[in-house]
Amino acid sequence: MGLGQGAAERSRRNPSISGEPEPRQDPEAQRNAPPQKDQEGTNTGSSQDSPRGCHASPETAPSTIPLEIGASSGLSTPVVASPAEILINRNITRTPPQGSIDPPITKNTLSELDVQKIFHNPKLRHDINFDPDLHFRPNVEGEKGRKKQERSDCFWQTLKDQLSDFVVNREKFYAQFGYGDEWCLPVLLKTIRDILHTLVPQRDRQFLDEGLNVSLKMQQFHKGVLDLDQLALWLSGVLKSHCAPMRDEEVDTMYNYIKTGNQTGDLDQLVLGMRELLSVLEHMKLDVANHQIRCLRPALIDDTIHFEQKYFCKRLQSGKLDTRESILWYRNAQRLYSNGPSDLNQGFGEMHILFEGLSRLVLPSAARQKIPETFQHDHERILKLRADILDVINLDICMRLYEDLEKLGRLTSTAQFQSYNDTSSSRASSRVPSGEFSFTASLPGSRPSSLAFSSPGSATSSPRSSLALPSYVAPDHHESRVKRQNLFQSLVALLQQAPHAANQAARWQAIAPSMALQIFRYTNAPSGMLPVFEEKLMNTLCRPDSQMYCEMEQKFQQRLLAELCNRVREFKGLSGVSLYSAATEARNMPNNRLFDHDDEAGIEDMATRLAHVGILHWRVWAPLVYVEDVDEPMT
Repeated sequence: MGLGQGAAERSRRNPSISGEPEPRQDPEAQRNAPPQKDQEGTNTGSSQDSPRGCHASPETAPSTIPLEIGASSGLSTPVVASPAEILINRNITRTPPQGSIDPPITKNTLSELDVQKIFHNPKLRHDINFDPDLHFRPNVEGEKGRKKQERSDCFWQTLKDQLSDFVVNREKFYAQFGYGDEWCLPVLLKTIRDILHTLVPQRDRQFLDEGLNVSLKMQQFHKGVLDLDQLALWLSGVLKSHCAPMRDEEVDTMYNYIKTGNQTGDLDQLVLGMRELLSVLEHMKLDVANHQIRCLRPALIDDTIHFEQKYFCKRLQSGKLDTRESILWYRNAQRLYSNGPSDLNQGFGEMHILFEGLSRLVLPSAARQKIPETFQHDHERILKLRADILDVINLDICMRLYEDLEKLGRLTSTAQFQSYNDTSSSRASSRVPSGEFSFTASLPGSRPSSLAFSSPGSATSSPRSSLALPSYVAPDHHESRVKRQNLFQSLVALLQQAPHAANQAARWQAIAPSMALQIFRYTNAPSGMLPVFEEKLMNTLCRPDSQMYCEMEQKFQQRLLAELCNRVREFKGLSGVSLYSAATEARNMPNNRLFDHDDEAGIEDMATRLAHVGILHWRVWAPLVYVEDVDEPMT
């Protein structure tokens, strides 16, 4: 009988259980949703009056006996073992319990949410400078999340099996566990108490210890007089007096599950209520931590440079951090770019070498280049910039090929394919592969075409590439511009709908045929040219060895560097908090504008992100590595 069946499937929502029995911290800083609004009563450091309902729970039992199977189940209440049998059971060797008895959420797994851990978390302290929506949430994604969920399900299934043995096979239960605490329920109750200790003020912990005396509750459990209804009601009062109002519904759901399960003997409902209880505690802990992040953000940002320099100095002195490759990267950039344009040098100031190198480090063609160790906390940001730049360059390539194909389509609106004279002499004289094209006549004022089509009389002509070209007819510029915009937006939609791949280049290779077909639909080019055009597109996208790709990437880098210079000139004199505000406010725009083909929004966004990373990086690392170690050989 598996956990999650029956009543568990009727849960109003999937409890947020991440399952981490090891000492590793479970919640991780992520950025998928805006933080919750400020909560009431989440300041664990201040003294408060006794929370409502936070009084000692009753010691006496009600008339009903919990965990008793109802008459409708067809099972009778098992007979309790005699004192002699109990004495024997205490001394026998018991088989170890199956499954884990460690709850999926514990005080230890939530310890990363403590304010002291936040203060000493270097990755979080760095990320808080860049992400206004930075907040904690359980990490339940990917392979790690799947394993956590499996361990969580294992614990709750083990708890249900143990309670089932206690109800229907008391002799087996005591033979295995006796009256000890090495099974799921007492461990769970202790865990609940320990987590609550971190959520209530010091003065209220006495009431908590009296109301949740685990030793006493387990004695009542073994005697069959533990009132789970009353315990759940008392806990709901404690939780509501310390959680945000938005959690009240979850608390009520927890209480109703436990009450229903206890009164009807439905173990699925009972276990689901306990699972919900642990979920509420996790959410409360997350609410407190996220509230603290919002309150502490200005102080943490202001202290970033001092904190990171102190942190990295210790790692350098202990030999845990090797910056030799970072120094070599900077020296190479200094050798290559020290004589850059004067206007750029003036805009970047003393950081011009750093930004010359950084603007090339984020290019897709530098994917094989190792990111310097000094950028260890910006590794994900650099990779994201590189992926975004690849998208922009590839979209530019698509539009460039569309323009060439559109011109060809207008020129060949009345053209007919001619037969290909496949002779050995024509093959021998051919120096251009069948997949290459060249226009027979250049258009006035047009740039060189990226598609090269052979002339009808050429030795390399074929039904696929031989075209008779009529006279050129000027297009309607407004209609052409609207058509171009519509195509571009449709290509962006295809890109955004494409499934994620191991890397962005592989993703583009997978969607290249769809991109080629979409482009072809917007032109009047002969249908027989589609296979050739598709091959041309696939051989150009994500290919640093392609001439067109190199040209487009170089042109993009020049535009990025110019805009980056403007952003650095604007940001370099700002304090930490002012830099954070200026950079994040400048990036407050819809995601689709990153791919707006008709303005510079995408370039501006990436330049702002890169300027923010570079300025903060320089302030931390220049005195530690770059200035001290690089300038010395120059003197």
